[in-house]
Amino acid sequence: MMEVRSGSFADRFQAVTLLRQAHAAAGSTFRFEAARADLVYRQHLDNPQACALVLDDGGTAHGLLLAAAFDHPFGAGLYAKETVWFIAPQARGRGGLKMLDAYEAWARTIGCAAIGMAALSTNDVSRLYQRRGYSAAETHFLKHL
Repeated sequence: MMEVRSGSFADRFQAVTLLRQAHAAAGSTFRFEAARADLVYRQHLDNPQACALVLDDGGTAHGLLLAAAFDHPFGAGLYAKETVWFIAPQARGRGGLKMLDAYEAWARTIGCAAIGMAALSTNDVSRLYQRRGYSAAETHFLKHL
């Protein structure tokens, strides 16, 4: 049975695997760097203003949600922003909603006034976010130089 739990150092290698899959699923045109992915994961473990959540089934992480909180630059208070959210295709289902619940609970616990999620152009889940009470705030564009 899938459960959401806090990530741990022991999840590092599976987290890097999931980050590699997320990179590919996003259609990223730049090279994936495992060492950088490992660093990003460990930074989310070590930072008290960040969270690393995993979707676990039998001790193996099948999903990953990383987020960090910071003071909003325009004075909206403490704001949590998703760094990455990815669930392996074979593990998708209700576990994603449990991950969002855990993310929202974490953000409330540390005193966030608002939280944000992103939707990739390759996997637009904006309708899910809207059903959960999120509203569109920005559209981002990327140009490689």
